[in-house]
Amino acid sequence: MLQASRRPGFLRKVKRDKYLLLLLLPCVLYYVIFKYVPIFGVSIAFMDYNLFKGITESDWVGFKYFNMFFHTPDFWPVLRNTFLLGFYKLLFGFPAPIILALLINEVRRSFMKRFVQTVSYLPHFISNVVVAGIAVMFLSPTGGVVNQLLGAMGLERINFLVEASWFRTIYVTTDVWQHIGWGTIIYLAALTAIDPQLYEAARMDGANRWKQTLNITLPGIAPAIVIILILDIGKILEIGFEKVYLLATPATYETADIISTYVYRVGLTQGNYSYATAIDLFTGIISFIFIIAANGFSRRVSGSSIW
Repeated sequence: MLQASRRPGFLRKVKRDKYLLLLLLPCVLYYVIFKYVPIFGVSIAFMDYNLFKGITESDWVGFKYFNMFFHTPDFWPVLRNTFLLGFYKLLFGFPAPIILALLINEVRRSFMKRFVQTVSYLPHFISNVVVAGIAVMFLSPTGGVVNQLLGAMGLERINFLVEASWFRTIYVTTDVWQHIGWGTIIYLAALTAIDPQLYEAARMDGANRWKQTLNITLPGIAPAIVIILILDIGKILEIGFEKVYLLATPATYETADIISTYVYRVGLTQGNYSYATAIDLFTGIISFIFIIAANGFSRRVSGSSIW
């Protein structure tokens, strides 16, 4: 009887919000088609997959390809490069949008605020191919702006794109520049939810702008910061393939070869789909462990978490 009484209420809510649900439908279909349905293909990691036999007829080999990846000489260098790139991206890329949002929030002229927001958002919509092309032009050893400045200052020109020690700096810098503006959207939205009366009371107590930021602004956006941090920690090994592939050269593989490029070069180009799937599944498991650990740590320390 209780379930029967709840059903009409649920149907009324669906009928009431049908247009909102229709707007949500494309997003749901995207995740179902491209995220959940392909999960069935994870079984390839445990098979000696053959294109002609298919998934159902391919021979089951268990953890063969996982052991192959763990014992290859490339395992630790590739894992180290991936983790370090993700860590540096988190270290420099995570606080950058917060700082920019706080600076934009301090701008009093609405025109200047909108202008800065627009300019900082634009790089996010530039494709990685264009961003890599811009980086190559700026860092060119002959006509690049950076090397021209070095030459004007009497310093030796550097061929950045073939120096392995410079690859991580180039990648992280271009990534921060590309996404810093887009990341401020959430924090600026969180800033609008802070009660202005708190700032008025703080000014009456003699608090300057810095103390207001420390005691009101940052605590006000702390839940948003925690959630984004947890999600970013979960993606620490999910370094984008395109930009690394476009910026890396054989001379920089020492620091540039990451899991995604290794999978493409060794797994996909050689047709070893089971090996590639096993590596990607391993990466997904590690990312899942990271996000679970970060969420639990945040819930114990700060009381804020995703779940």
